Amino acid sequence: MELLLTDVEVRVLGSLVEKDATTPDYYPLSLNALVNACNQKSNRDPFMTLDENAVRDALTSLQEKRLAGPVNSADSRVTKYEHRMQEVFNFSRGENAVLCVLLLRGPQTPGELRGRTERMHRFNDLDEVQFALQRLMQREPSLAKVLPRQPGTKESRYVHLLSEDVEGVPSFAPVHSAASEVSPDSERVERLEEKVAMLQREVEDLKQQFATFRKQFE
Repeated sequence: MELLLTDVEVRVLGSLVEKDATTPDYYPLSLNALVNACNQKSNRDPFMTLDENAVRDALTSLQEKRLAGPVNSADSRVTKYEHRMQEVFNFSRGENAVLCVLLLRGPQTPGELRGRTERMHRFNDLDEVQFALQRLMQREPSLAKVLPRQPGTKESRYVHLLSEDVEGVPSFAPVHSAASEVSPDSERVERLEEKVAMLQREVEDLKQQFATFRKQFE
């Protein structure tokens, strides 16, 4: 099965996968929560400013590809959305975490992947990261590939193959060391930002539910 996703579809799908793994209490996501997840400043490269229409269109396309869609639930007045990657690919937790980071952050070295997947799946060493990458690369069709190593660097970068313009990924883009980008301080800031975003999403969901409730008495 060949899948070619737009940049917006990649961001929407990656955000759903991430929130499923890192904030299960707030998952599935409402449209408003998903927009906030797509546009958050932490754990995203590049940073995007998507509106509800763009995210809704991406969800429609992802539903046609069987990768995401609305959740059928009578418990919520607000439509919630979920990814369906597991049904399509039957990933291991390691594969799921690695692909999620590649979707949200672009090309990554194994060292960066190990640090940035920790909240979704803890890899004991780089060999386990490499094994997950190999599993993704050996699928038919392949879901990841290795990029040419940059001059003066020790680690190769890997990229997912779900994007329609993946072949255009430059092999000379700046690479930052995992040590500098995944420091304890930056991780704490990212976690705090995510908690604030979660609270904001919950408040928005409550506002929507209250507005729907009030309409019943108007």
